[in-house]
Amino acid sequence: MLKLKMKTDPLWVKHIAEQNIEEILTDHAYCEQKAASSAISLIILFPEHPELVSAMADLAQEEMGHFRMVHKRIVDRGFDLGRERKDSYVNELIKFIKGRGKGREELLLDKLLFAGMIEARSCERFKVLSENLEDKELASFYHKLMISEARHYTMFLQFARKLCPNFDVDKRWEEFLEYEGEVISRYGKSETIHG
Repeated sequence: MLKLKMKTDPLWVKHIAEQNIEEILTDHAYCEQKAASSAISLIILFPEHPELVSAMADLAQEEMGHFRMVHKRIVDRGFDLGRERKDSYVNELIKFIKGRGKGREELLLDKLLFAGMIEARSCERFKVLSENLEDKELASFYHKLMISEARHYTMFLQFARKLCPNFDVDKRWEEFLEYEGEVISRYGKSETIHG
C-alpha cells in the first residue's frame, strides 16, 4: 500500500529503538508537534481551499492529541521530554521540493506530497515498532498510531489529486518515492523515528 522503496530493518527496533526508548519517545513527541505545525502551515499558505483548511484544522488537533499521548508515556516512564531533535531525514526530503520555480498549484502539490511522504514513512516505522517491540503496551500504542498515519498519508494523496488537476500526481509521487528511497537508505542507525 505505501509503495516505499526501502523497508525498515526490524533489527533497528531490537538494537537501537528498544535500547533508547526515552530518545525514541522524545523524538516521536516532537514529530507529532511538527506534524501539527505543518497542518497549520498548509492552512496559512492555502486558505482558498476550504476543504483543505477544514481537514488541516482537524489534523492539527489530532496530531497534538498524539503529542499528548506520547508525552504521557514519557512522564509515566519517569522521563523528561527533553529538547527538540534535528530531523535530518525531513531536512533532506525538503530538498526535493526546493529550488524549483513553482506556481501556486505546483507548490501545493509538492507540499501535500511532502506531508504524505512523512506520514507514509512514519506509518511504516510504527508498523515495525508495533511488530517488534517487547513492550506490549508500546507495541499496541504504535499499532494504533500506524493506522492513523496510514489514514493521513492517503488523505494527503487524495487532496493532491483533487486540488492539483494540472499535474500528473502519480508521476510526481513516484519520483518522490524514488528520492525518498535514496534518502532513507542512509538512515536506520539512530534512535529517532526517521533516523
